[in-house]
Amino acid sequence: MATFGRFIRDCREAHRSKDPAFSIRRVAQRMGIQPSYLSKVERDEVPPPSEETTQKLAHELGVDPDVLLALAGKVSSDLQEVIRKRPALFAELIRGLKEMPDHAVLRIVREVRDGEW
Repeated sequence: MATFGRFIRDCREAHRSKDPAFSIRRVAQRMGIQPSYLSKVERDEVPPPSEETTQKLAHELGVDPDVLLALAGKVSSDLQEVIRKRPALFAELIRGLKEMPDHAVLRIVREVRDGEW
């Protein structure tokens, strides 16, 4: 699996091949960060940025923010709050889902979302 920085760079470069607005300088400018910092992030020379910056980056690149946060080794603050309310239950749930195939996990997610118990 790609590192956080490599994933960011690959996504940005894929966009840049179709749109010059995705140069490192222009993306950094839109996000309000220094191009040199974004370059270091892309080369994994610095740790992944804060949750806020990671979410801005996800928005810029059209990537799911939760996916990008997970690649950064982080969990969004709203999910942290949910987990804190019932930590043992969520730990058991997540560990139980670890070995399940994707289609089984998706079925559970749909059942919970749709309220079909």
